[in-house]
Amino acid sequence: MLFDSHTHLNNEGYTPQERQALIEEIAASDVSYVMDVGFDLASSKMAAEHAEANEWCYAAVGVHPHDAKSMDDMVLTLICGLAKKDKVQAIGEIGLDFHYDFSDREDQRYWFRRQIQLANELKMPIVIHSREAEQETMDILKEEGAFSAERASWFPKRKGSNGEELPDCRVLLHCFSGSKELAKQYVKLGATLSVCGPVTFKNNRKTQEVVREIPIEFLLVETDAPYLTPEPFRGRKNKSPYVEHTARRVAVLKGISYEEAARITCENAKRFFDIDGNR
Repeated sequence: MLFDSHTHLNNEGYTPQERQALIEEIAASDVSYVMDVGFDLASSKMAAEHAEANEWCYAAVGVHPHDAKSMDDMVLTLICGLAKKDKVQAIGEIGLDFHYDFSDREDQRYWFRRQIQLANELKMPIVIHSREAEQETMDILKEEGAFSAERASWFPKRKGSNGEELPDCRVLLHCFSGSKELAKQYVKLGATLSVCGPVTFKNNRKTQEVVREIPIEFLLVETDAPYLTPEPFRGRKNKSPYVEHTARRVAVLKGISYEEAARITCENAKRFFDIDGNR
């Protein structure tokens, strides 16, 4: 039982034939669920279509900071319409990217805030992209109420390892690459963190420390396919079945069996995205 909590079946680099072959491979694999995540209007629409067509697929819709320059009120209205479709479970991926600056930073900030506001309006989970903007990402999330007591009240609390009830604001830091100190701050706020292929790299001690330090109840696994391919497939395009290798690395870092790591991270993702079912 595996849940690839962040992938891009909607990636524009696939030919229709490649995409269909990938869909068939996922359906035949040990991956029980995937979250196809939008990054602009066209990819969000495609993600919703994939979710409708495939039992194991769900969708998130939103506009990535790279594409903030393409945003306007009409696009936001259309994203809102997509968010109300069946099996669309989150707003994302949204956030800030100050590494590439493909969109003006003020545009990134403005549309990040507007999309958090949309997620709050719809009471939906949020999937966050943050690169070289760690503190400002957290500040904007706080300012827009993503970690407010009101937002936390909309979602059931998560169960800790000792049976205690913990806040869950349904905010996911996708492909988390920050420090363990930042991870602990997010956990206290009620966020969830997802790790992907780089956690399998021998020299990536930073992310490995994060996995060791934070409770597994706050962890998801993902591929971000076709990017960030894990060992032992580096150099190839990533794909959802490779999420197994990330889950195996989490198991080693946590000192538990692979089966337990796969089960727990899958259950975490199902709860986070409000998905029922026992495929």
